[in-house]
Amino acid sequence: MTASSPSSSATETAYDPGYGHALDDGDRLPPARVAYGRRTWREVAHLLLNLPEGLGGFVYVSLWLYAGIALSVTVVGLPLLAVGLMGARVLGRLERGRARALLGVRIDEPSPLVRHRTEKGFFPWLWATLKDPVAWRSTLYAFIRLPWGVLTFAITLVALFVAWPVLGHLARALTNADRAMVRGLLCPSSELERRVAELEEDRGVVVDTAAADLRRIERDLHDGAQARLVALAMGLGLAKEKLLEDPDAAARMVDEAHGEVKLALQELRDLARGIHPAVLTDRGLDAALSSVAARCTVPVKVAVDLPARPAPAIEGIAYFTVSELLQNISKHSQARTAEVELWRRDDRLLIQVRDDGRGGASTAGGSGLAGLAERLRSVDGLFEVVSPVGGPTTVTAELPWRNRTAH
Repeated sequence: MTASSPSSSATETAYDPGYGHALDDGDRLPPARVAYGRRTWREVAHLLLNLPEGLGGFVYVSLWLYAGIALSVTVVGLPLLAVGLMGARVLGRLERGRARALLGVRIDEPSPLVRHRTEKGFFPWLWATLKDPVAWRSTLYAFIRLPWGVLTFAITLVALFVAWPVLGHLARALTNADRAMVRGLLCPSSELERRVAELEEDRGVVVDTAAADLRRIERDLHDGAQARLVALAMGLGLAKEKLLEDPDAAARMVDEAHGEVKLALQELRDLARGIHPAVLTDRGLDAALSSVAARCTVPVKVAVDLPARPAPAIEGIAYFTVSELLQNISKHSQARTAEVELWRRDDRLLIQVRDDGRGGASTAGGSGLAGLAERLRSVDGLFEVVSPVGGPTTVTAELPWRNRTAH
């Protein structure tokens, strides 16, 4: 028998005993496969686990809650409730993990239970635990899960045997209700929890920034004015010794000491301006920023349109933000002109600094602009840099507006 080549036009056939006749290639059956995908089976598994999970959670919550309420007139009632609530937090964490694994629900973990740093001891812990909203929501979730678990278990089990074609649709509908319950009762307190986490992170930035500023002030004092004052004291001491022996030399040394005093005073003024300039305190942002612009190596146009002066803290942050941006323009931009604008919009103070330099500025890579962005975020501000290569560069900053209080 001669083997046919692959390119032969003859139709290859196969005999299927189940059908009793030969089948050509077009009649071949597709390979057998499972009717539902992995996602559906995970949802079915979740629904079947609802009953044992709901039963266990209901029994646990019932034991400590009813016992704690019954014994609340004794010394062990409230501590028992607090311990039970801590366990309810654990149950909530387990349920969030099960929802993530089987339902694909992405839920952030709530913030840990904390109390004020100054409150130490048993009673502050007891009070903080008893009013924990996360634990109480987990307790409510455990209560309503038992009847829901019985219902979903029964429906899913029946569908597995007598309603197979609609199993996938039933599983999706029931698990959508599960997802809604998990998001509604086991999620963090959305905006409040998120703001707490952000403020905790921003507090660390503020502390680090304050520590860096203190180190800078100490270094400037040590290397600048303090060193000049030490040299001045030594020079005046030598001049005193030579006053009778060589009056002319003593006079020259006093003149040199006088020059050192002037330099030390100038350095102290510069340092004070770096901490909080007197012109900002006395005359506000318009005059202070005009003074900064006058020291910039690039011609700067300043426009401040504010109906009133903001709070000193906001005013100081705005001043140092513009000051650092103008320093960057002087050092790196190769610009010919620059503009600074400040205005108020609703409850925000807006700052915009533009230059026609070479561009390419970015907040990436730990630059000075990245430090500015962190500082503004720490006070609920915004910082945006638009600086294509070749320029121009536009930096926009926003700060919350706070009114200046009368003293």
